[in-house]
Amino acid sequence: MEVRNCINFLLSSSQNTVFKYFSKKLSEYGITPAQYSVLNCLWQYGDISPSRIRELLSLEASSVSGILDRMQKNNLIERHIDQNNQRAIIVSLTEKSMAIKDGVETVVNEMNHKFLESLSDKEKDILKNALFKIIDME
Repeated sequence: MEVRNCINFLLSSSQNTVFKYFSKKLSEYGITPAQYSVLNCLWQYGDISPSRIRELLSLEASSVSGILDRMQKNNLIERHIDQNNQRAIIVSLTEKSMAIKDGVETVVNEMNHKFLESLSDKEKDILKNALFKIIDME
């Protein structure tokens, strides 16, 4: 099989292209694509636990822990003990992460437009549905 017909090549290559673009744009805000994903969870759901972040992003616990450590070090998040469960940790946003929200969301919208503008609405739906099917195969 020619490599360009291999699903792994196609997904990896397209993901790499998008990731490089996204990384460069997010660097202006001092965050990475992984940190954006965590911030997006917090912007959308408010204060949540690391385990909920892990579920929402389909990540391993150790990955989430490392991302949160770096984000806390950069004053993007705070972690504190859940008042309802002394054994649980809650992650919350800081003023710094709230201050970059609009700019980061603009970057995300511009990225989506850049990489999807050549597709019709029907093609966009087909692509998203196909990717969700692949994700749900696990």
